[in-house]
Amino acid sequence: MSTTLPSLFVSHGAPTLAVESNAVTQAWGRLAQELPRPESILMVSAHWDTPAPAVSSASKPETIHDFSGFPRELYDVRYPASGAPALARRAKALLDGAGLETAVDPARGLDHGAWVPLKWMYPEADIPVTQLAVQSRLGTKHHHDLGRALAPLRKEGVLVFGSGGIVHNLRELDWGRTGAVMDWARAFNDWIALHLERGDTEALLDYRKRAPQPARAHPTEEHFDPFFVAMGAGGKPKRIDLGFDYGSLGMDAWLFQ
Repeated sequence: MSTTLPSLFVSHGAPTLAVESNAVTQAWGRLAQELPRPESILMVSAHWDTPAPAVSSASKPETIHDFSGFPRELYDVRYPASGAPALARRAKALLDGAGLETAVDPARGLDHGAWVPLKWMYPEADIPVTQLAVQSRLGTKHHHDLGRALAPLRKEGVLVFGSGGIVHNLRELDWGRTGAVMDWARAFNDWIALHLERGDTEALLDYRKRAPQPARAHPTEEHFDPFFVAMGAGGKPKRIDLGFDYGSLGMDAWLFQ
């Protein structure tokens, strides 16, 4: 492929976005139209968390409904994309070559961190896709290193796609969706944007010590890990400002070109 693809990070939000046509899901759809069409997708989802790197080689990945208590229609959603075993082997080779020994899971399907945004971006499910796990106990540098090792895929027609949350604290959501944004969530989101625009990778990797209220923005690491993979794989950042849902659930997406 002659075109080098960007890497991408999206905040996938609540599972209900799978069936909600709104400003965020419509923006995802427009984004797919603006990007060069990938030949395959390597999805790094917050919802597959393993002790060590792992990639799925499933040829027909199942649609995993890894949530409970939601409307029946969500459990009826299927995203029947084919898998990408060759991409899984290529990703493993790149990661192994960088000293990041990677296992292959022959059966892992697509969890909602993957299929919710993909459903809106590529609704025909006609692009092969596979998943790479995060390792939430291994930190920001580890995930940035994963992304750097995977960067050659961008010249091979592969969209390196991180799916998580730029601000993700489910304990402090405004369930009434009043539209008011919590100050601490906005401050963290703005800090991330500022340091991306400055190209301050060192500060971003050290966000737990430098960002405002990091433990409030991310009580656990897994939803931020895909961001660092996308950042490591890509280049110059471009913000897609999608605001907040439920008062504190940051929805920004970032292209790394």
